[in-house]
Amino acid sequence: EKFRVAVLVSQAALQFIHGLNLSSEYDAPEEVKAAGFQICADELGSIVEGHDVKKLKIHGGVEDIAAKLSTSIVNGIPTSEHLVNERKRIYGINKFTETPPRGFWVFVWEALQDTTLMILAVCALVSLAVGITVEGWPKGAYDGLGIVLSILLVVFVTATSDYRQSLQFRDLDKEKKKITVQVSRDGLRQKIPIFDLLPGDIVHLAIGDQVPADGLFISGFSVLINESSLTGESEPVSVNSRNPFLLSGTKVQDGSCKMLVTTVGMRTQWGKLMATLSEGGDDETPLQVKLNGVATIIGKIGLFFAVVTFAVLVQGLFSRKLQDGTQWIWSGDDAMEMLEFFAIAVTIVVVAVPEGLPLAVTLSLAFAMKKMMNDKALVRHLAACETMGSSTSICSDKTGTLTTNHMTVVKTCFCGEIKEVSSSNKSNHFRSAVPESAVKILIESIFNNTGGEVVNNKENKIEILGTPTETALLEFGLLLGGDFQAERKASKIVKVEPFNSAKKRMGVVIAFPEGGLRVHCKGASEIILAACDKVISSNGDVLPLDEPTTNHLKNTIEQFASEALRTLCLAYMDVGTNFSVDSSLPLQGYTCIGIVGIKDPVRPGVKESVAICKSAGITVRMVTGDNINTAKAIAREIGILTDDGIAIEGPVFREKSEEELYELIPKIQVMARSSPMDKHTLVKHLRTSLGEVVAVTGDGTNDAPALHEADIGLAMGIAGTEVAKESADVIILDDNFSTIVTVAKWGRSVYINIQKFVQFQLTVNVVALIVNFTSACLTGNAPLTAVQLLWVNMIMDTLGALALATEPPNDDLMKRSPVGRKGNFISNVMWRNILGQSLYQFVIIWILQTRGKAAFHLDGPDSDLILNTLIFNSFVFCQVFNEISSREMEKINVLKGILKNHVFVAVLSCTIIFQIVIVEFLGTFASTSPLTVQQWFVSVCLGFLGMPIAAALKLIPVGSN
Repeated sequence: EKFRVAVLVSQAALQFIHGLNLSSEYDAPEEVKAAGFQICADELGSIVEGHDVKKLKIHGGVEDIAAKLSTSIVNGIPTSEHLVNERKRIYGINKFTETPPRGFWVFVWEALQDTTLMILAVCALVSLAVGITVEGWPKGAYDGLGIVLSILLVVFVTATSDYRQSLQFRDLDKEKKKITVQVSRDGLRQKIPIFDLLPGDIVHLAIGDQVPADGLFISGFSVLINESSLTGESEPVSVNSRNPFLLSGTKVQDGSCKMLVTTVGMRTQWGKLMATLSEGGDDETPLQVKLNGVATIIGKIGLFFAVVTFAVLVQGLFSRKLQDGTQWIWSGDDAMEMLEFFAIAVTIVVVAVPEGLPLAVTLSLAFAMKKMMNDKALVRHLAACETMGSSTSICSDKTGTLTTNHMTVVKTCFCGEIKEVSSSNKSNHFRSAVPESAVKILIESIFNNTGGEVVNNKENKIEILGTPTETALLEFGLLLGGDFQAERKASKIVKVEPFNSAKKRMGVVIAFPEGGLRVHCKGASEIILAACDKVISSNGDVLPLDEPTTNHLKNTIEQFASEALRTLCLAYMDVGTNFSVDSSLPLQGYTCIGIVGIKDPVRPGVKESVAICKSAGITVRMVTGDNINTAKAIAREIGILTDDGIAIEGPVFREKSEEELYELIPKIQVMARSSPMDKHTLVKHLRTSLGEVVAVTGDGTNDAPALHEADIGLAMGIAGTEVAKESADVIILDDNFSTIVTVAKWGRSVYINIQKFVQFQLTVNVVALIVNFTSACLTGNAPLTAVQLLWVNMIMDTLGALALATEPPNDDLMKRSPVGRKGNFISNVMWRNILGQSLYQFVIIWILQTRGKAAFHLDGPDSDLILNTLIFNSFVFCQVFNEISSREMEKINVLKGILKNHVFVAVLSCTIIFQIVIVEFLGTFASTSPLTVQQWFVSVCLGFLGMPIAAALKLIPVGSN
């Protein structure tokens, strides 16, 4: 809404200002004239942004503005370095000012905002003040400084992790903005990055493209622009010579055109609005929301335990003072003890609140996103990573996703004869076998009724531009000896109806110099054939289409389709001069020119990928606009269509009632001749009625509704239009179905990694809470001090997240069933592992606490300190080995591939080294005492014993939920 208001206000203001200035004659500034131009950037901006038709007329229309910009509407701008640099200097470049990245210290400051850390910091300050007052410097400062150092360590590790992630997301953001556009420069067609566009460039726009800068319409057909991203208006705007204004950031909904770029970068309306609105980050993913809820509940439990522990410890102190009769005499030591109790209570809350949960999700997703980039998948929304792991159904396009999208015409049926088309030396033979009049009509149809073009590229070689289908036809036209440019000059195109997936046809109207109009039409074979009532015979005459000929053509279509060829029918119709350009093309009365069979080979590796999906419990369905026989042939070849599956056509599917659909949809494996709305209906039913998690692929503008409706929208990076990419969650950069399977594998990996981490963390939580709580209740003191608990918190939160959340996926992931929509996040298997481990650790620590002194023959003044150090050390090593056990939740072999995960090995090594340093050298800060070799050995062995215990636990059968 803000966007809309901003747009309308700026337009109104501009028109008011222009109203005042119109009378004055425009004169370009001297600097602009010196550079070789006749119009300045602000003047250009005001014409397009204000939709100022009067001003455009004053400047002599689009052609004169092109001349003032020193460009040609045919050849584009000259590309000599000096001229390009001058153009950049005068008009600017096509880049938006980005908000500067947040620095490392901003993340440090944010990490310091944690409430529990703030309370601990206050405790540390009070502890320092009381300690120094009572015991003097430095002895009295050790406790306080220990807590301060622990807080700083937690803050810096968290900040570093967040900062690295923000850089990663920034890189991904740059990838999202990589768009290439088709321009003419120096008379040659070329693709350039959107950021290299300059005023004066001639851009070629087609259906589904994003308008890359502000500009003016030069020529084109049926152009409809969707300006909703700018104005919020959902109705598309028709752009033509009467309303020639094109605005940056809008989308081409229909048609195609040439555009003159007038304004770029921050001077465009989009740029100005981007400057006023900062882009928001990613929303929280569903899993993060779920885990935040878990964290809140555990935090509340921790708070309850902390309050009770503090009360018990204070009550113990009061009891002692009552026995000594000193309840009215309070010393600094007593205050320090009270403060230590409070610090322990706060630290119990710190340990209990698993702030590592959301961190683990983000870390795991960020890690997966980076790795998926290398695997040719660009994730646009974080949640998609995680949702893809739960997907139970994939609805895939055929062309370009399951097939290679390198199309060639291999068979044709013209003048009643079926011929194979192979190499160029046979073209003369082909041409001689078909009457010249039929060849002439065929070449006229191919070169005029096309969304593609034959152009000279940068190297001055012939290049065919357009969709793979158009390219295949144009290549066939050249093979027949046709000349694209000559054919285009021989007649004038007066109307174009571009192809779209709803109509499944495209058509043009051409006017001949000697008078008369002709309509050329092509599209889905059975649809075009049904619109024909005449056919070109074997001797080139036009004859009425009788039943035997119709049956022959229908059989030909089926024969081509059963050989997995895409079939297209070409037709034409002379309409004389009584056809109005404003009316739509006729639907009946055409003459059939012939049928072409286009081969689109199956992508290598697709068959294997479909098999992997099946073993992973994911159903793959093919949804295509192609002929049903072509679709079935390819679906059988790659293993999608099985004997018990159903292949259905879109029109039949549309007629079914809700009840029939409910019965039918689970069995559908192929849907042919489908419209975008059929795809949308299929996805909607799969999600709502059958509760499936659905991934959908799409490349066209019309796929946007289905991409939106799906749980995960997958757009094609090469064949996909900008509109499809905008609607998608993941962009498959190489258009390959195998990449989609990789995305599913990574999604599962993310989900399971987070489950492993949650299992590990909840075990530490439970044990740390119960140990401190029970010992405070029973002995009156806590074995783990505030500093030690902070270190344990560090191991399990940040370092644990790093180690477990970055485990790469293995092939076994695709051999289990998907989690689906209703799966419990904390499964029975996890509860079994958590409770079993917690019980073992608690028993070990309890035995140490009650029998430790006797077992290790500890007596003397330091016996309590050594025992508490032993408990602390054993507790930490229990976590180290539990972390290794957590690598697999159900398998006993947890060491497989451990050395390949460098992050895991590094985290574990750092934990062990730092633990040795804390125990042996930082005793004054961490309240520890150096241990003997025997005591170290026992601590490590007690920790290691957790691994066989974990293995034994995995043998206990539990349900899968």
